[in-house]
Amino acid sequence: MNTTMTEIIPLFSARAVNSSVDFLTPINRVLNSYWYILGEEATAFEREFAEYCRATLCVSVANGTDALELGLRALDVKPGAQVILAANAGFYGSAAVRSLGAIPYYIDVDPVTLTMSTAQLREALKAKPKALIVTHLYGQLADIETIVEIADQVGVPVIEDCAQAHGAKRNGKQAGSFGTIGCFSFYPTKNLGALGDGGAVVTNDPSLATRLKQFRQYGWSTKYQVELVGGRNSRLDELQAAILREKLPCLDPWNGERREIARQYNEAFSDLPMACPSSLGEDYVAHLYVVQVNNRDAFRKYLKGLGVTTDVHYPIPDHLQTAYQCDQRQGTLPISEYACGHVVSLPCYPGLGDEGIKRVTQAVQGYFKQAGD
Repeated sequence: MNTTMTEIIPLFSARAVNSSVDFLTPINRVLNSYWYILGEEATAFEREFAEYCRATLCVSVANGTDALELGLRALDVKPGAQVILAANAGFYGSAAVRSLGAIPYYIDVDPVTLTMSTAQLREALKAKPKALIVTHLYGQLADIETIVEIADQVGVPVIEDCAQAHGAKRNGKQAGSFGTIGCFSFYPTKNLGALGDGGAVVTNDPSLATRLKQFRQYGWSTKYQVELVGGRNSRLDELQAAILREKLPCLDPWNGERREIARQYNEAFSDLPMACPSSLGEDYVAHLYVVQVNNRDAFRKYLKGLGVTTDVHYPIPDHLQTAYQCDQRQGTLPISEYACGHVVSLPCYPGLGDEGIKRVTQAVQGYFKQAGD
């Protein structure tokens, strides 16, 4: 994407990302099939995505939040049960927990990766939670091997929230294949994005996959026979499945392009007084390039003045949201609270191009030069 100084650089550009994708072929394939829900495209995508994630099974659903909620239901999480999760990930996991009437038990995050703290997890597991949700935030794999090991010792299932981590890997294993289940969103801005909402759950447990398929379709055991409480209509339509099949082969190259942008940013910002992503390896797919800065409002205002769009992921930690009463008050999760007050996301997406990267880096460098930091 070629840009001029008068053009706005968006945080994400669907035009740039999707410019090389053939949408007409999969769309026409679905139109000509005259089958639009739970057909051959969804079945094929489930098979292909499970293989990509190096999991045995995949169950597609309507969106990423449903993936988390139905995953919790499949694990028999009931109202009043505790679920461990981090508080700095945008309330998506919390929304799924709350929808069941379960209780979030928030623990703090690692100050470097901003993902779940394994040190705090050991203590939290003494509360005997029913499950835990670990978010691979910004596309960075958490210390998932240690988390699973700790949880396995006390028999607590691990749900991987992979909504920002499609394709992240470590030691030959893909995001979603470490825990009991892995939950994905295919919202259009994701590393693997549909043309609307979509989600999926991957697992190696056939009994969980069976329950998930029941929950996504009213709790049916057979047609019109409701067996499970908590079922709903949550299905990935054929059009979205076909689009995702078309884009799946592009995921690894796109992730590589995101990682290269992050590498150039890290190199350009290495001497500046701000925290940058800690990993540029395969365990990071740069869904978001997030830095931590002082005087965030001034920083964002300066970049906006130069046509560089930023955002904050996320400004309010889950335990301080006002919609739900929470026993965990301000000051109980100091690292999460600090991060929420300092994080800023910079443009990082396939198709940003050399000129876009140059404008972002010069804008950031210019801010610190004029600020005298």
